[in-house]
Amino acid sequence: MNSNHKFRSRSLRRTARSAVGSAAAVAALGLTLVGCGEKESGIRDEGKSRATTSTGTKVLWLGDSIAGAEAPALGAALAASGVEFKDSSSDGGGTIVDSGEKITRMISGETWRQLAKDIESFRPTVVAYQVTTYDWGSQDRQRAAYEKVVDTAKDAGAKVVFVPSPPIKIDGFYKEREAQMRTAPEAAAEVAGKSGGAAAFLDASQVWGTDASAEKALRAPDGIHNCQQGAAAFAKWFTGELGKQEGFTPASVDSWAQKSWTGDERYSKLRCAA
Repeated sequence: MNSNHKFRSRSLRRTARSAVGSAAAVAALGLTLVGCGEKESGIRDEGKSRATTSTGTKVLWLGDSIAGAEAPALGAALAASGVEFKDSSSDGGGTIVDSGEKITRMISGETWRQLAKDIESFRPTVVAYQVTTYDWGSQDRQRAAYEKVVDTAKDAGAKVVFVPSPPIKIDGFYKEREAQMRTAPEAAAEVAGKSGGAAAFLDASQVWGTDASAEKALRAPDGIHNCQQGAAAFAKWFTGELGKQEGFTPASVDSWAQKSWTGDERYSKLRCAA
């Protein structure tokens, strides 16, 4: 993301008001998700969550700061389901696509270097890449990058899961890249479809829809990122879809929805639950 969309590194103290607001929002979310398919009622306290058995699945999560805002809930949902999780999203871009421009060459170079380190240290079985708002360039360049990450993961014994970014507010920074941003998920889906099972494309529009201004999109006040409710909705969906692929049963929402992740400082920086 550009400097206008980066999260400030300086830590901010959450006020009592925001903490109460956050808890109330996620409590309401838990009830909403239960009503949309979870059979359990209520939300357990953090200390009462049941012990989990490892599934052997290890997810490495890649993307930009949008993926970063989803990561706290996703990590909690996967951990509750017995899946190891490492968040390697980047607030500064996170793209793997070199569009030919200096900025994406720099960002993608750093992403590839970090990916190599993460594969060596974390040994993921799944590399999950959320298409970033920096995946610019021609479709040929996009496809080449996505094919490269599939081959890289395959060599490491892992599968790739591509996820499109949610609909976002197109401001002045993104306007000139809007067409390229639209072709990126198409290229990712194409690569996954031709991968022979080495990669999959999960259509997250089932969660967000396609209109950033719609209530379903669950955008934060900036129109780009998400707050706790959006993070939890995505985590529930993604964990369910991944469970189908990897053969594990997702934990119920009430086992993870109201835990410490809801107080992650990035949400106060996004002016969530004020």
